[in-house]
Formats: sequence, C-alpha cells, structure tokens
Amino acid sequence: MIKRAIEPSADESALIARAKSDEEAFGQLYERYAQRIYQYIYYRTSSEADAEDLAAKTFMRAWQHMAAYDDRGVPFSAWLYRIAHNLVANWHRDNSRRKVISLDDIGRWHVSEDGPEASALLSEDRAALLQAVRRLPTDRQELLTLKFVEHLSNAEIGGVMGRSEGAVKSLYHRTLIALRDELQPAPEPHESPLRRLLGRFGEAHSESE
Repeated sequence: MIKRAIEPSADESALIARAKSDEEAFGQLYERYAQRIYQYIYYRTSSEADAEDLAAKTFMRAWQHMAAYDDRGVPFSAWLYRIAHNLVANWHRDNSRRKVISLDDIGRWHVSEDGPEASALLSEDRAALLQAVRRLPTDRQELLTLKFVEHLSNAEIGGVMGRSEGAVKSLYHRTLIALRDELQPAPEPHESPLRRLLGRFGEAHSESE
C-alpha cells in the first residue's frame, strides 16, 4: 500500500495547539509521525541505530520548540522532516559521510502519480537506475527519496529542503532528465521501458517550459 502525506485538518490543528503545552497531546503527534520520520532518517543514514537516535533527537527538538511552532496550514510533518533533515545533514558532516542509496531502497520506490505501470518499469531496470541515482548529488538523491518513498508534495519537500515549491519542481524535472540522459544507450532496435518512461518525463518538462 502506498502511503500518502497526511494533510492538515481541523482536528490536527487543535491537537497541535494543545501540544504546545500538553505533553500527552504531543505524544499523540509522536505516535502519528514517529515511523515516517524514522523511515526517512534510515533511508538517509542506512543505519538502524543512528536512525533511532536521530529520530529521538528530532522529536526532542520538536518538543523543545513546540511553543514557538506556527501552524500556517502546512502539514506538521513538514516541520518534523525539516528538523530531521538538519540533524541528518549534521550527522553526515560530522562523520564525513555521503549517503549512498542502496538497491533495496530503489525497490521501495513507488511512483504514485504514474500508477502501477511506472513502478513496474522502474523495477525492470533497477540495477542500472541505482548506479545512475548514486552518481547524483546528495540533494537530488534526497529529493527522490522524499518524492518516491515519503510521497511528499513539492511544497512539503520545499519546506524540508529549504527551497521554494517552484525550485523543487524545477530540480525534480532536471533530475529526471539527468537520469534519462545517464541511461540513454547507443541506438538499439528495442528501447528499454524505463528509458521510455524517463523520456516521457523529459518531454513533458520541455513542453511545460
């Protein structure tokens, strides 16, 4: 089952307001988002122990700053992802590490906007796609994880990465074009289904410009 980003609601807004001073209400928010934040951090660190530690720090930092949180109608999760993003960035810097997406990570991608067909096509050439993704800059790898694993909107991704929604959309399309070019082979009688998919992404982007 494909997970969807939790949209803000009147009930959640009320819960957030209570959580500013009520530890039990904050605990309900924790229960709602803990697994998603852990999963995001795990994909960025590939370490269960570090993911557990950084997820705990994410919610501790959120609790410490909860009173100053300004609910502007953006999902609460976007704020949590932003905190986690900063902690993971510090973790990579302190450990002089660069996140490398694994083949297993690629297998968990779900391209929901194109339905089951796209997921099947991406899985067919998974090893080649993995090598191409690994050559991408870290920020583009993170964007793909947020898009295809966490299923965040461009606006939510922008909140996490500190970019505008338009900048995220542009980076997303440039990333898909880069992957298409990376996977473009010498002319062959039969084109790979994956390359046809990425080609459609590139064509759609060119028409929208």
